[in-house]
Amino acid sequence: MRDDMTLAANHYDLIVIGSGPAGEQGAVQAASFGKRVALIEKEPHLGGAAANTGTIPSKTLRETALYLSGFRQRGLYGIEANLRERATVQDFLHRERAVKETERKRIGANLHMHGITVFKGTARFTDSHSVRVNTDAQIITADQFLIATGSRPFRPEPYPFEDACVYDSDEILSLERIPESLIVVGGGVIGCEYACIFAALGTRVSILEARPQLLAFLDDEMVAVLKNRMEHLGVRFVMGDMVSEVVGSPNCKLDGGYTLRLASGTEIEGETILIAAGRTGNTDTLGVDEIGVAVNNRGQVSVDAQFRTSVAHIFAAGDVIGNPALASAAMDQGRLAMCHAFHRGHRQVMAPILPYGIYTIPEASAAGETEEDAVAKGIPVVVGRAYFAQNARGQIIGEEHGFLKLVFQKPEMILIGCHIIGEQASELVHIGLTAMLAKQGADLFLQTCYNYPTLSEAYKHATYDALSKLTEESTAS
Repeated sequence: MRDDMTLAANHYDLIVIGSGPAGEQGAVQAASFGKRVALIEKEPHLGGAAANTGTIPSKTLRETALYLSGFRQRGLYGIEANLRERATVQDFLHRERAVKETERKRIGANLHMHGITVFKGTARFTDSHSVRVNTDAQIITADQFLIATGSRPFRPEPYPFEDACVYDSDEILSLERIPESLIVVGGGVIGCEYACIFAALGTRVSILEARPQLLAFLDDEMVAVLKNRMEHLGVRFVMGDMVSEVVGSPNCKLDGGYTLRLASGTEIEGETILIAAGRTGNTDTLGVDEIGVAVNNRGQVSVDAQFRTSVAHIFAAGDVIGNPALASAAMDQGRLAMCHAFHRGHRQVMAPILPYGIYTIPEASAAGETEEDAVAKGIPVVVGRAYFAQNARGQIIGEEHGFLKLVFQKPEMILIGCHIIGEQASELVHIGLTAMLAKQGADLFLQTCYNYPTLSEAYKHATYDALSKLTEESTAS
């Protein structure tokens, strides 16, 4: 009787491994179906990379850098600010730590409110229905599983990560002081975001990117403007080159830092190095290979359209399955996986269009087709633009370089692409995203009355711009 009771107490409808966006939302979704749910988290704090080392901390650091440096006010009111004369690294990190703690508490309260049992420790499958939490702990079992263990920075050769001044994108948050100079290896989203943060604080920043183009998934015009503004911020770009040798010492702070010798013969010098070379799925300690769950060479779990792994009752969601590796997508993936696991809920598929937010300085955001991709696919398009320098709200806030670009499919003028660079880009993109999901376009924007003065009004002006071009094309033909 006692053994049966113990087995029952240790058995759940669902065990979730990981408490990041996918894990939290998947667990809550299953609990809302009336399921008995356990969640296992190996780190001291809940929230995964999104709350502790990635999404929220880095975006908070960006806002702190903009605020402390006075960047948004430079030239607007005749004010110049010098962060280095008045701020310490503790000033820099204080807000980031406060926001992280608030998010951790929110996650804990959400799990508690939904009756989810939380285990602290490292999970490892002992068979396809059983997990051991820590090496000497009891085994818990479940009918269904959700792997939501996230990812960690990939650490390539030949960088000496054991040195005090060589960081990956998780470790950079533990920096002791604002460096005088920084080499960022990797010109992806993470590399560009941190490059902008430190450049705004007065650090001399160089970005090394092996590919010839920066952020190739973005619209070409957006990339050109972003690169130009980052260069005005003081960021130096070295494109299409690779590191052949790292010269430096563990006493980098005393010995002058590092020199990266490149394949082209170029040398880059910097006090500190940040490696932002992609990420690896956190699956190496789970024992998934022993139960038949397929993973690739970056530790990412293979899933189908329902987020089901190669083992039918084990699902996976979030960064651990790879692209798009967005916190927003991870939340929906976790929820959808549980709808399929328990055959409940109304949603069956992910939204067909996802928004991307790049929190650089200036920030950029996009959804749908780029102009280049649409043309390559043979889609007839017309493009409309609205520049924030010609927008009343843009003039008020001093947004001189940002703009909105809309890609419409002809002749119906249905919106198929929305691209924004400038202040509030990641907020403004949702107007275009919603229009695309509703299969709307020019008529919707013309019929909508936007508050004045707002940046949102740019949607109407970009639409007028596209229609005027359409008229010109018609007249010319």
